[in-house]
Amino acid sequence: MATGRPPVRLELTNEERSALEAYARRTTVAYSIGLRARIVLLAAEGLPAHEICSRLGCSRSIVSKWRNRFRDLRLDGLYDAPRTGAPRTVSDERVEEIVKLTLEAKPEGATHWSTRSMAKSAGVSRQTVSEVWRAFGLKPHRVETFQLSTDPLFIDKVRDVVGLYLNPPANAVVLSVDEKSQVQALNRTQPILPLGRGQLERHTPEYHRNGTTTLFAALDVATGNVIGECFPRHRAVDFVKFLRVIDRSTDKNLDLHLVLDNYATHKAPPVRAFLQRHPRFRLHFVPTHASWLNQVEAFFSILTERQLKRASHHSVADLIGAIHQFLDAHNEDPTPFVWTRTADQILDNLARYCGSVIETQRSEE
Repeated sequence: MATGRPPVRLELTNEERSALEAYARRTTVAYSIGLRARIVLLAAEGLPAHEICSRLGCSRSIVSKWRNRFRDLRLDGLYDAPRTGAPRTVSDERVEEIVKLTLEAKPEGATHWSTRSMAKSAGVSRQTVSEVWRAFGLKPHRVETFQLSTDPLFIDKVRDVVGLYLNPPANAVVLSVDEKSQVQALNRTQPILPLGRGQLERHTPEYHRNGTTTLFAALDVATGNVIGECFPRHRAVDFVKFLRVIDRSTDKNLDLHLVLDNYATHKAPPVRAFLQRHPRFRLHFVPTHASWLNQVEAFFSILTERQLKRASHHSVADLIGAIHQFLDAHNEDPTPFVWTRTADQILDNLARYCGSVIETQRSEE
């Protein structure tokens, strides 16, 4: 027999439901108001508190608070109660105007708003604009890049690669493999000034180019150990040489599952010929424009940040020595990257993101 309190079901009028759905959908209201509206809508469907918590990622106390506030005060209960202190000098209408302008308009002669241009347009101070932007998590001065994969086998490849990470096959090693090509040996034209009390390390932005190298790396997903080798170029024959290095560096009795991107070098005839002679090698390709699935990319970022970005190298040999020095130090105490996302979670997140992109396009039309 079921135990516990029955779920609290809220009865909504048509006007209340329309208003709540608008709050939950609109991006020009505070995130907290949208969350409270979604709590009430789910409660109106008769869902228990624990189910609402699971869907919205909030605590049971939050669900109970706003569900009860709506029951007692209806739509007015979604807003915070008045607090002590000096009264606000900026009305809700002015705040909404600032947010709406930020999201739906652009200043004349510019691609994005600054605090100065928004303050002039909205008739408020720059401090007010900054406070509103912080409250709503708006950062018009920043921009990020994205690239959605158009690979027709995207779902199958995601499940394949993530399956290797979360449930690797028995008697096998999973290696994340890629090249860091065109690593430049840059020599600063003036000496680097070291870190001192009250002074940051400083270096000149000018440098001499002393050649390049390509680092081939294979990250053991289970242990974090990295097999690395530098070559002058990143041709198919160089990749085959690196596969031989991997072959010599691993237990002959284990199968090798290599996670790779779709670079043509990895599919060239010399590579296919090598794979026919070495059946323990099995290649798994990530979808196009999905390098974030390849764990060795995270290792390359660490290498760049800790060893290459601020260094000065007089020659390619000097650069290669620095790379191998980093590899040796890393392999003395390797730490694997912990993969936590399942394939279903990744696909669900991408589906929601694509839905938001489509919704944005529709609203602009």
